[in-house]
Amino acid sequence: METNLVIEGLKFMVLGMGTVFLFLIIMIVSMNAMSGIIHKFFPEPQARVDATASPKKEDNKKIVAAITAAIAYHRQG
Repeated sequence: METNLVIEGLKFMVLGMGTVFLFLIIMIVSMNAMSGIIHKFFPEPQARVDATASPKKEDNKKIVAAITAAIAYHRQG
């Protein structure tokens, strides 16, 4: 009874890789289904868009000043 070990090894490799591939496909499909269910029953709140709202120059100047002060403090040690 002559058994070709290379053929046996290839059979086991294909069986193992096929099992892993099937598991990953099932996992991806189930995660997409769960995500769809979550988004259906718990949608993300929509942000209100105000046409008159725009970033003020004063706010930007305060942010730049805070960043500049933080960098200067950090460089002092």
